[in-house]
Amino acid sequence: MFPADRNPRIERVRFELRSTGVRPQAANPLRSGVHTRGYLPHVKREGARYFVTFRLADSLPKDVLLKYQAERAERLQRFYANHEADKKMRTAVRTQETLDEIERDYFRKVEKYLDKGCGECSLWRPEIADLVSGALGYFADERYRLGAWVVMPNHVHAVLWPMPNHTLSRIVQSWKRHTSREANRLLNRTGETFWQPEPFDHWIRTDEEHARCCRHVVNNPVKAHLCSAPEDWRSSSAWRGEPPPK
Repeated sequence: MFPADRNPRIERVRFELRSTGVRPQAANPLRSGVHTRGYLPHVKREGARYFVTFRLADSLPKDVLLKYQAERAERLQRFYANHEADKKMRTAVRTQETLDEIERDYFRKVEKYLDKGCGECSLWRPEIADLVSGALGYFADERYRLGAWVVMPNHVHAVLWPMPNHTLSRIVQSWKRHTSREANRLLNRTGETFWQPEPFDHWIRTDEEHARCCRHVVNNPVKAHLCSAPEDWRSSSAWRGEPPPK
């Protein structure tokens, strides 16, 4: 679905720019490449689809999060150590797990804990859930195509495809900035952190993975034993009968 990283036409343009003394524009890591905000690396690809999760500030105790991060860091360290050892020995990589598996296991642990409903769960309140639901769809089909989405009691999932000239980071930042201000007003709070600063985002590489992410999103309320069917959960694309974009 996505083009190969190396494009001979792009390389030819770069050569022509260099030969005329014009320096090519550096790539924006928020559009393509890898950048980091805090402790998580974020992989970006121009024109890609993403699965995004952001959660309330009190939804995951710090000691629990640090435990999960330490386990993930240990597995990553072991992965890269094995990879380097195989490179030195000039043998095929024999690592038993992949980076995707490590990231997936880390997210599953966080997700399982979030589904316990820890913290104040301010998104239980209909007016706040409606606020977040409205923010997700406000610029749909203008800044991004919005697929499956759900507002859980203490976190939010969304599958989206940023439009050209709109970055995933800016889109999520806009959602969080607007809803945090209005939610704190509804809660009669001032200056308190509403969302956890660091979201989780995953670059969706295939159509099969896209379908799997959408199923995960709409089924989250059922999995968390909050309702019996996806369409029963009011703050979701399933309840509104919105099919995910192809």
